[in-house]
Amino acid sequence: MTDNRLGTAISPYLLQHADNPVDWREWGPEAFAEARERDVPVLVSVGYATCHWCHVMARESFSDPGIGELLRQDFVAVKVDREERPDVDASLMASASAFTDQLGWPLTTFLTPEGHVFFAGTYFPPSPVGQVPAFRQILAAVLDAWTDRRHEVDANASAIAAAIRQGAEADRTAPRGAVGGGGAPRLPAVGEIRAVVDQLARAEDTTYGGFGGAPKFPSAPLLEFLSDVAADGGEQASALLDRSLHAIRTTELTDADGGVFRYATRRDWSVPHYERMLYDNAGLLAVAGAEQARGIADFLRDTLRRPDGAFVAAQDSESTIDGRRVEGAWYRLPLDERGRLDPPPLDDQVLTGWNGLAIRGLAIAGARHGDDEMIALARGAADAIVAGHLTDGHVAVRSSTPRGTSTAAPTIEDVGLLAEGFLELALVTGSVHYAEVARSLVADGVAGRFDADPVLAAAGTATGEQPQTAVRSGTVALAAAAATLAALTGDQSLRAAAASLVADRAVTGTGRPLGHADALGVALALGRPSREVVVVTSDPDDPMRSAALAARRPGTTIALMNPTQARAWAAAGFELLAGRADDDGAAYVCHDRVCALPAHSADALSAQLSDASR
Repeated sequence: MTDNRLGTAISPYLLQHADNPVDWREWGPEAFAEARERDVPVLVSVGYATCHWCHVMARESFSDPGIGELLRQDFVAVKVDREERPDVDASLMASASAFTDQLGWPLTTFLTPEGHVFFAGTYFPPSPVGQVPAFRQILAAVLDAWTDRRHEVDANASAIAAAIRQGAEADRTAPRGAVGGGGAPRLPAVGEIRAVVDQLARAEDTTYGGFGGAPKFPSAPLLEFLSDVAADGGEQASALLDRSLHAIRTTELTDADGGVFRYATRRDWSVPHYERMLYDNAGLLAVAGAEQARGIADFLRDTLRRPDGAFVAAQDSESTIDGRRVEGAWYRLPLDERGRLDPPPLDDQVLTGWNGLAIRGLAIAGARHGDDEMIALARGAADAIVAGHLTDGHVAVRSSTPRGTSTAAPTIEDVGLLAEGFLELALVTGSVHYAEVARSLVADGVAGRFDADPVLAAAGTATGEQPQTAVRSGTVALAAAAATLAALTGDQSLRAAAASLVADRAVTGTGRPLGHADALGVALALGRPSREVVVVTSDPDDPMRSAALAARRPGTTIALMNPTQARAWAAAGFELLAGRADDDGAAYVCHDRVCALPAHSADALSAQLSDASR
């Protein structure tokens, strides 16, 4: 028997381990207090509900009664869902990098009762495989070090924690992006940013498309950066983007129903790792062509969408066939045969930030491709998040499931991604409500209103959000939202805040674009003169709307609305719309909110936009 405490967890990943013979606890001060009282190390195992190798380790190791008893006697065992607690995952990943460069999930870490990592790895098999030891061997070695070489354990753990603490302190105090020891935030020059495309061209897999070898990821933030440079006139970036999207669309990485898998295990995009994440698909929506975007939107609507309109986090790689869990088998069936079997289960968490990413992608794709259903899906998700996760315009909930709301605190990912998504939706629908909520979210994000986890705070190992290759950064999204609000309101302090948020990441990204591509895209927009395009018309089919959308490029804010909506925006303090409601069927091209005479036809608007781009 076990005292496993996960039976009432909100997280679906933790619930998957509720029947383990391991005495799991949830992350929190209580677990570390027990470890101090017993003077034992803390095992923290991090994963997520649709992670195949997490499932494998659970079946092989955490379902073993002998391992469960060993962990009960000599450890405090803690389970963490990285989707629910990205702050904990980021901190442990930073510490784990001292032990291995093969980082991923499951993440297996051993901590002192003070919360400092002294050993880490990822998946450990039940028996040794090559140079990878068995999990029992790892546990024995950890206990040996803890018992017989405790001074080494404590010294190494303290050194790693000190390095993380120093890095986090440097991030907090150094002028962002400054060079030469001080000064205002320095964004890379536009030429420096565009030159990154040359690096990416050299890294392109010219045989199969995409970048690098196996495993091969869709890397939506990187593709969006190429899209930004392409819109800025970069022909090489446009060609790279088209070839990458073609490879993703026409290979096994895209399922027959339009959804995209997390990655391919082979260089030619074959043999996918079959889990399907909301963030990959949402990110690709922002850059995909009409057919590809429609397929992704269908997948979101038919598979990940809840009845209230919000989107859940992911679909599993495994399904149960003939009583056995099998990876990928359901996906390999033709669409018309899948209905006879139970589909792979869903990770039923609704994550605020990831829904913001989906709202943004659907709004961008819906406007670009003239697809009203995509915009309706974005509205549905936005309204569900407002109803369930926000209080008076502030994020109150990071994660919820049908079982309740998580106690995990919202992060900058939630605030930044949601603010950016709401602004995109507001600008294509004309609904000022979403813009007002976004303004409140940006204020929270710029003010840094986030509470550090008490365990990480006490340990001094809270790292904040780390750069990622697969998900648009909340920090970067916050910067983009702040820059858009500066264009809409005239508040230039917001543009300065945007530059401060992305400058250091963008400077790093000019040399190492993977992980920083999203920051490069926002820095490119900030490096261009601010341009605003406003179309005020009662006719939803007015061709000026399409002409305005065709002008989307870095540094340009496009607002589409009818006269009634324009009055509401002006009344809410969005100065760009002041006085725009009196001329129904007019379009304005502005630079830093100084506008040319209104255009009254698509041809006239296009001519103004063409003149302004020279």
